[in-house]
Formats: sequence, C-alpha cells, structure tokens
Amino acid sequence: MRVLIVESDPNLGWLWKRHLERFAADVRLADGQAAAVSFLDLGPVDVIVLDLVLSEGSALAVADYARYRHPTSRIVFVTNTSFFSDGSIFRHIPNACAFLPSATPPEDLAAVVEHYGTTG
Repeated sequence: MRVLIVESDPNLGWLWKRHLERFAADVRLADGQAAAVSFLDLGPVDVIVLDLVLSEGSALAVADYARYRHPTSRIVFVTNTSFFSDGSIFRHIPNACAFLPSATPPEDLAAVVEHYGTTG
C-alpha cells in the first residue's frame, strides 16, 4: 500500500508515518501543495492523508489534482478546524473517503488508512 501524507506539522506527519509503516505501508511525506503535486507526478498512491489546512498551498487543490491524475487514489482528510464538519467535503471531493480530527489517535488513523488502502 502506497500512502502520501500531506501535513505541514513535521512532528505530526512523522508520527502518522511511523504508525502507517507498521501496516507495511510505503509512506511518503509532503509538507504542502507543491511537494504533494510533485510526488503525485511520479505515480499513483492508494491513499492520501491530507490536512485540510496547509501552511503552503491548498488542500483542495491537492485533492483536485489527485482526482485528475490518479482517480482511484482515496483521500482521508484530517483537520483541527470545523471546516466541512457538516460532511459536505464528500460532495465537493469525490475521492474523499474519511474526514477525521487531527487529534485522532495515530493507531486509529492508521487503521482507517489501511482499510481504505486495501479495499476498493
């Protein structure tokens, strides 16, 4: 399973990465839109863990690009805000499969990613 984590906080990104690697995932980190798009240019991923609020660029632009380049890639959105808390993210981003708080325990996030990365 190939996973791309797009997270501006390097400590949080590495925490999630370590937990996902326990599921034998090949995990890459990107700190913003430009790095995420560059990685997606190299090939598809099964799941993208995407923070809704990035310090560089737009998460929605990353999601749109992923949908265009790799339509089967699933996106697990994480956020520490109330944006899209009404579930409307699933109407705007067709490949969104989950929407979780950033404070979700990393082992739970890893289980969600593993589920969506192996089904579908």
